[in-house]
Amino acid sequence: MNVKQQVQNLLDFIDASPSPWHVVKTIEAQLATQTPAWERLDETAKWALQPGGRYYVVRDGSSIVLFVQGQKPLVETGFKIIGAHTDSPGLRIKPNAASSGDGLLRLGVEIYGGPILATFTDRDLSLAGRMSYKNDQGDIASMLVKFDQPLLRLPNLAIHMNRTVNEDGLKLHKQSELPLILSASTEEQLPQAYFSALLQQQADMAATRILSWDLAVYDTQKGAFWGAENQFYADSQLDNLASCHAALQALLADDTQSDSTLVCAFFDHEEIGSGSSKGADGSFLPDVLQRIALSTAEGSEDVARALAKSFMISADMAHAYQPNFPNGYDPDHKVGINKGPVIKVNANQSYSSESVSAAMFADWCEQAEVPYQIYSHRCDMPCGSTIGPITAAKLGIRSIDVGSPMWAMHSIRESAGVKDHEYLIRVMKQFFAAP
Repeated sequence: MNVKQQVQNLLDFIDASPSPWHVVKTIEAQLATQTPAWERLDETAKWALQPGGRYYVVRDGSSIVLFVQGQKPLVETGFKIIGAHTDSPGLRIKPNAASSGDGLLRLGVEIYGGPILATFTDRDLSLAGRMSYKNDQGDIASMLVKFDQPLLRLPNLAIHMNRTVNEDGLKLHKQSELPLILSASTEEQLPQAYFSALLQQQADMAATRILSWDLAVYDTQKGAFWGAENQFYADSQLDNLASCHAALQALLADDTQSDSTLVCAFFDHEEIGSGSSKGADGSFLPDVLQRIALSTAEGSEDVARALAKSFMISADMAHAYQPNFPNGYDPDHKVGINKGPVIKVNANQSYSSESVSAAMFADWCEQAEVPYQIYSHRCDMPCGSTIGPITAAKLGIRSIDVGSPMWAMHSIRESAGVKDHEYLIRVMKQFFAAP
């Protein structure tokens, strides 16, 4: 697969995955096509793991851990882990969302994470996520839903009523100015009943069986290449599905009998702090790693010994320099598009990188013939964080924070470089293959 094909594969991956629950479904669909086969493990069942076996575990539908059991004992090799996240900032539909007035039916939303709200205006928006319902046996079940057609819109206020918008920027009141227009309404339509009927039609079941939902707003525009020579690409959710995709490709490319146990851990809820049962600050990854270790452990200290020999790459996108906005960057730490993965450094441990892990990653890049860059945030601006410091602290393992450079992080339409995605996949393959 050439460089452009890899990015097209990424765009197809993102466009099939408009919510964290769809991300996991898309990954499972890809695993189903692989040989040797991947086995889904149930957290409530006893595991019987075999050297060379390929397994994955899903928690609550939107977080997934995949691993290839190594040929050698864990106490000799440790775990090789790549972590990323399945969620992206945006808008989520409120429980009692529908309201009507002034001849329009609107849906109320809640802000999820830290999106650039202005980028959600004047876009062809729709809904995707999961619904929980009572099945024919009377049990609670869940199903994925996705409205393919543009269903919603947030029309901008015309400049004639907002004369200073180009000087002051678009500022949206989070409570009163974000409800999305769904339909023209009539006096006969009850808003909640109308919205329930839409869900009923999409799910093909009686509205009385639908009990609750988790619905995200997504942009229906497909991903695309852009630039005079198609050097760039744009889509929603590059932060952080590009990292998930790169790690998955590196893991699936490993068709050897690896000595080490290779792990990809993709978490939901990173954008809101990771503090949940399926987030990086929860027990999901420690539970899985402990069960892997215990399945092959010979002594009570083997789990700790295995973790002490482990390493994690925390993969999350990085801020590429945008020359129109030079004041947003440290002038000595500009990173460029299509110039290789970025090692992210922060003295206050917003990133987990330190000199040893940075040197190790730089060495893997050199072995893979991949250029790399180093990023440090401006000291007079707050720095974002990742799952890296959280997971490194929870597990006690060495870690580094890296990512492909991108523009417009947390916009509904983000951009990155075609070469950088291939670079990241290549160095991740080198990490998994390294002794």
